[in-house]
Amino acid sequence: METNYVENNNLVLVGKITNEKVFSHEIYGEKFYTFNLSVPRLSGNDDNIPITISERLFKEDELVVDKKVKVKGQFRSYNSYEKDKNRLILTVFAKDIEFLANQDEEVVASKDFLSNEVVLVGYICKPPIYRQTPFGREIADLLLAVNRAYNKSDYIPCIAWGRNARFCSKMDVGTEVKIIGRVQSRNYEKKHDDGTIEPRVAYEVSIASLELVNTGDDDEADDEKVEKAE
Repeated sequence: METNYVENNNLVLVGKITNEKVFSHEIYGEKFYTFNLSVPRLSGNDDNIPITISERLFKEDELVVDKKVKVKGQFRSYNSYEKDKNRLILTVFAKDIEFLANQDEEVVASKDFLSNEVVLVGYICKPPIYRQTPFGREIADLLLAVNRAYNKSDYIPCIAWGRNARFCSKMDVGTEVKIIGRVQSRNYEKKHDDGTIEPRVAYEVSIASLELVNTGDDDEADDEKVEKAE
C-alpha cells in the first residue's frame, strides 16, 4: 500500500466518477461532498463505491462525471436513524485525490488490488456467521471494529471465502485480525413491513488475506480470487 495515514485503516481506489458531487455536511466551516466512484473488477463488473471528500482537496471544476481518479483514504461507517431504526452507513473518507489521464478500462482492471485495496486492523465484534452455498462454497460474514481517533470506531462488514471462511468461523469475539482485501458493492432488495420493496446497495470488504495479530498464528490467503456476482 502507498498510504500511511492510519496504520489500521487505509485504502486506495482507482476508478471513474459516475455522478455530480452532492453536498453532505459542514464542520467548522469546512464543507464535505459525496460522489460515487465506479471501480472495475477483473470479472468485467464494477463496484460503485460512495466517496466523502472535503472541499479543500479539489478545485470546483475537477470533480466531473467520467473523470478517472485515484482516491486514498479510509473505509468508515456511521449510524443513521431512519423510522426509529438504526442503519449502518458505509463510505470511503478521502484523505487525498489524484486526477488521472484517461486510460482503457482493461488497463485499470488488470491492476487488480492496485485499483481497489483496503488494509484493516481491528477486532471481531460479533460471532462470525459461517455458511455454505448450494454448490459447497464456504463463506463467513464478519463485522470488524476498527479503532479511530477520539475514541471512535468504524464497523466494517467483511466476507471471507474458502479456508479463510473456515478459519474465521472459529474466531471468538474480541479477536484482533489484519485483513487485506477490496471494497465491493452488492445490490439487494429490502422488504418493509408494509410489503413494499426498496432497492438498496450493501458495501463490504471481500477478504484476500487474513492473519491474527499479536499471536504468532496466521492464515494465508486462498490462491484463487473470488468475484461475487451482483
